[in-house]
Amino acid sequence: MAWWKNAVIYQIYPKSFMDSNGDGIGDLKGIEQKLDYLKQLGVDALWLSPIYLSPQVDNGYDITNYRQVDPHFGTNADLAQLIAASHQRGIKIIMDMVANHTSDQSPWFLESKRSRDNYFSDFYIWRDPKPNGDPPNNWGSNFGGSAWEYVPKRKQYYLHYYAKEQPDLNWENPLVRQAIYDMMRYWKAHHVDGWRMDVITSISKDQRFLDYPNPHHLSVVMGNQNNGPRMHEFIHEMHNEVLGPFSMLSIGESPAATSTDARLLVDPSREELDMIFTFEHMHVDRQPGNINGRWAIQPINVVQLKQTLAKWQDALRDHGWNALYFENHDRARTPSRWGNDLHYRYESATAFATVLHGLQGTPFIYQGEEIGMTNPHFSLADYEDIELKTNYEKLVNQQKTISSDNFLKAARKISRDNARTPMQWNDSPNAGFTSGQPWFKLNPNYPQVNVAADQQAAKSVFRYYQRLIHLRHTQDILTTGQFELLLPDDPHLFVYRRVLDHMQWLVMANLSAEQQTLTDFPTSGEIVIANYPDLQVGQNVQVNVLRPYEAAIIALPD
Repeated sequence: MAWWKNAVIYQIYPKSFMDSNGDGIGDLKGIEQKLDYLKQLGVDALWLSPIYLSPQVDNGYDITNYRQVDPHFGTNADLAQLIAASHQRGIKIIMDMVANHTSDQSPWFLESKRSRDNYFSDFYIWRDPKPNGDPPNNWGSNFGGSAWEYVPKRKQYYLHYYAKEQPDLNWENPLVRQAIYDMMRYWKAHHVDGWRMDVITSISKDQRFLDYPNPHHLSVVMGNQNNGPRMHEFIHEMHNEVLGPFSMLSIGESPAATSTDARLLVDPSREELDMIFTFEHMHVDRQPGNINGRWAIQPINVVQLKQTLAKWQDALRDHGWNALYFENHDRARTPSRWGNDLHYRYESATAFATVLHGLQGTPFIYQGEEIGMTNPHFSLADYEDIELKTNYEKLVNQQKTISSDNFLKAARKISRDNARTPMQWNDSPNAGFTSGQPWFKLNPNYPQVNVAADQQAAKSVFRYYQRLIHLRHTQDILTTGQFELLLPDDPHLFVYRRVLDHMQWLVMANLSAEQQTLTDFPTSGEIVIANYPDLQVGQNVQVNVLRPYEAAIIALPD
């Protein structure tokens, strides 16, 4: 069995993890200082968000040089030392690959925009203006406004699905593809174990560049940004060139993928990717069809969450592998977003963790998730994220489709910055993250919510995660057992069964702040894990009610 099928992977956002030199920015030496902590937690691999040379317009997802570590994070030698020190502890290293776009400060782009007839001219996607000078079509950027930016020297527009400082690469050009593969080989030679691939399903563009239906007469962000006509061809080529020959793990970010799309991407017989990150289950608190997109929030729809995750479990069974996550650098903190961080922070954190880690797939933990970190409840002036700022300008100031107050309410629930506040290590100044001035404001609750406090707490999120990870490592039922969703229409209870041979486990969680009653199926058995302290491992119980955010896994009798 592939190593990653019973592994747990921990994502590090280096800028906010641990600062070793007092400049206020997390760095590679800081990560190395915390390897024993990560080993204690029990994780098998670290996914590092981008650490390459970058102007940091989009916090490192705008890369200038794929082969150079940004001085903010250290040096290439520091990375080599981190990789070696991680491997000594049995922890693998997964790099973040941004192959859809680069920084506009990349030498590739600086050359490309100089003329239409140099080596790099076709490394990016250039198109002539319309006869009246307008952009080539009405495609919109995910960060607001048109997806096209004009360059007078070339008298053409270039395409950018994200910030204008992030021009999209032209994957139709085989020289671009080989440049990316060469970069991947370079890092394999430096002992990197795999890749998380940023918006990899966006690399193929529809070469007709047609306008999209536009009833509101705005720049349109449409499904054209994913699953383009040559996407599978390009990813299969990458597999043959690099991923397969060098046995590198691949996890693709696939914003628009359905479970049907996923099978085409991760079925081993197709030789493309090992896993993909779906976004589908992260939309369960979004008002469907609203012009304000992700900023039009609603309470979590538990039924939709269950049905979406179950659909992916069923679709990929024997046809691929799930990547399991609730939090990452683009997602807010689960206890604040979907749970109750005021009265049931520990219970919320562990209930959602139980639901996720009981599924078939590879669980991903985002830094701070293992201690139940929360959203910081900032004012608008405190936020840093370019996505938030550009969307505020677009939706509040220009389109006037959402009020400033409602935008702020949404930001406090779902903004990417909620996950990017510095890691909370202890209750010392700046939470033990830095001895200097932190690059980003800390969550004010760090004196209460931090690693040191949690590890000493009677109700420790960290210790609960340790136990979940141990189960993943030791219990085959979590890796290969069948999945069956129960109570699919219950608005509060997430209950499912895992079955392997004669063994049956019942995974159950109450995702509400009110007590809920269980009916209609057997709930007597032996506690495997539970997040309320009066239920002990090995205890035989009959569960008829679940208290607020209570969760447990019960081994049912044969």
